[in-house]
Amino acid sequence: MKPDPSIDGAANGSHARAMFTMGLAGGKPGFDPLALLLIALAIEAVIGEARILLRAFPHPVKALEGLVATVERKLNRQHRSSADRALRGALVSVVLIAVGGALGWGVAGLSRVHAWGSIPELLVLVVLVSQRGPYDAARAIGGHLRRDQLSPARHRVASIVTGMVGATELDTHGVARAAIEHTAHSFCAGVVAPVFWYVLLGLPGIIAYSVVGALDRVIGGDAPALRAFGFTAARLARVLDLIPARLAGLFVVLAAVFVPTASPAKAFKAMVRDGSKHRQAKAGWPLAATAGALGLALAGPGTGAQAPWLGDGRATATERDVSRALYLYAVACLINAMWLAALVMVRLEFGG
Repeated sequence: MKPDPSIDGAANGSHARAMFTMGLAGGKPGFDPLALLLIALAIEAVIGEARILLRAFPHPVKALEGLVATVERKLNRQHRSSADRALRGALVSVVLIAVGGALGWGVAGLSRVHAWGSIPELLVLVVLVSQRGPYDAARAIGGHLRRDQLSPARHRVASIVTGMVGATELDTHGVARAAIEHTAHSFCAGVVAPVFWYVLLGLPGIIAYSVVGALDRVIGGDAPALRAFGFTAARLARVLDLIPARLAGLFVVLAAVFVPTASPAKAFKAMVRDGSKHRQAKAGWPLAATAGALGLALAGPGTGAQAPWLGDGRATATERDVSRALYLYAVACLINAMWLAALVMVRLEFGG
């Protein structure tokens, strides 16, 4: 008896959906999710974090950070015990992550019930990935340095680097390093990690990652007043960044192959040696790889208490190094998109 082709086709489709847990949402999507993410990356690279869409509204992540700050002020009373504050912080984290995941599940479900249902998901993806923003910010800082405009460059650094102490007192080299560090840090948090969690868990995954990131930025710090309340958020952020941080570092190493004057060998050596030294997991690996690739020393004591230098090159970064870092960052973003494109091809092939 001949096999039924329709059965084979259904099996192939089921196998393709099983490749990525985003298929657990059920049903047949109107547009392949991975292809949708690839389109979102292309759109965001042009318009940058949907500035046209968000001109009249606050960025959803910024709004969430404001909500977390308000909740923290009401629930993290210092007269309460550390255990009580830790429990309250854990509950806040769990509730917000669950709400974000449920929202993502609902938006993703639209693509399975309506022909145009993929559009809302596409818009969310454009908002939650961030390739263009860090590039534009670092390029603007480099432009100020090129024109010997140190004061505007300092103020731009202060506006993009959260929690940096003494940004308005940095010298030219410190400003250049800060611009380079911003691109390396953002490469994991704004590019590689969101893509990774979307590929793994779909829209609920990328939204949950964004929620955890917002929680970590607001309540996950080392300040004594936040240590107990933000314990869960800080630990979750470390876990979620464990794999993406290393992927980001590897992509920077690969990008160094295509960047003139960059050294992929030194990038890999610095990444392996120094990647785990930084207090933020998502920053250490791409930062160390960037430092090695460009022959620089990044991070260091100026960015935190007793923070070690990453890389064994020179700390005297210049505007030219900012330009090299932008080239490296752009190629690394392209490599990130290329591995996603490869997944799209594999998914379509197995989907028949």
